[in-house]
Amino acid sequence: MRLRIQHTDLPRPALLLTDTPRPNCPHCEGDGGHNRDYGDETGEYAGTEWEPCPCWNENRCWVLLPLPRLPLRFRRDRHLYSDEPPF
Repeated sequence: MRLRIQHTDLPRPALLLTDTPRPNCPHCEGDGGHNRDYGDETGEYAGTEWEPCPCWNENRCWVLLPLPRLPLRFRRDRHLYSDEPPF
């Protein structure tokens, strides 16, 4: 098991301890799975599916530390920079 710390906002802010893919896995080469394109009845592209590798369980995670929610006034003013001209 290869663990890392990750931040999440859903369902509430917290620090998680999560599993990561095995870096020397011969099947996924450390990516954790493969993308597979598929088509509809006419053969046209219809989307991409993610097939996880057995070396990794993306649902395995534990909450290390629940974080406090920001007060509403700070959540509104979260974006410090604007993408509107002038930059």
